[in-house]
Amino acid sequence: MASMKEVSSNKCAGGFQKVFEHESTELKCKMKFAVFLPRRTCLPWFCHVFLSLSGLTCTEQNFITKAGSQLGAAEHGLIIVAPDTSPRGCNIEGEDEGWDFGTGAGFYVDATEEPGRTTTACTRTSLDELPTLINANFPTDPERVSISGHSMGGHGALICALKNPGKYKSVSAFAPICNPVQCPWGQKAFSGYLGSDRSTWEAYDATVLAGSYSGPQLDILIDQGRDDQFLSASQLLPDNLIAVCSEKKIPVVFRLQPGYDHSYFFIYSFINDHIKHHAKFLNA
Repeated sequence: MASMKEVSSNKCAGGFQKVFEHESTELKCKMKFAVFLPRRTCLPWFCHVFLSLSGLTCTEQNFITKAGSQLGAAEHGLIIVAPDTSPRGCNIEGEDEGWDFGTGAGFYVDATEEPGRTTTACTRTSLDELPTLINANFPTDPERVSISGHSMGGHGALICALKNPGKYKSVSAFAPICNPVQCPWGQKAFSGYLGSDRSTWEAYDATVLAGSYSGPQLDILIDQGRDDQFLSASQLLPDNLIAVCSEKKIPVVFRLQPGYDHSYFFIYSFINDHIKHHAKFLNA
């Protein structure tokens, strides 16, 4: 079991917002993650986990300082776990040459191509290593976990839930990249991390995965800003996912929010709805 080092701790919403660092055995480097602990974790009962995955260019700090999630989490007794988006400072060739590939842009895939193969295992980290660390050190119930994310993190949340039926009680996303094999962001990332064989990309595409999903009912909540510049640039492609989910009868609440863009102002405006969505299933 990897050891953790507490980096910071701040009183927040009656509980504590903490950041930790650990040596990742999957990513072969040090990684940070944030944990919000509601006040009730001081008492002898378990809390349920809301795992939040951030988007391109983000660290663990973006969600905990901008989303305003702590009050809602405190009200419903949820622990929020927010990992960093990718390895940092690993001295990988080209890791800092672009904002949409490399540092801050792991795309929640397990890379098979060099130079990132040994350090970009973000799906295994999100699914296995980090939850194991959380469950060993905090009063959680490993059977009661939900997952959410924004943009690239929304892509990560959707694929984690669709690839692992029954692992998460619920899933939600803000402006997710829904069909990355068909958009420029996804094509750049997947060709760099997974190689030129496009058939291997489909394992990380929510629209493709939804088409073959056969697990227990998965209730999905998606919020999308109508004035999102990346929606109009055909990077997000939510209509493709909604069409497949409708065909497969996967329950999706999709809300197109007028006037909202891709920013954290958008997330802040609707985060409580997402927390309530997850609490309904986690606390049932």
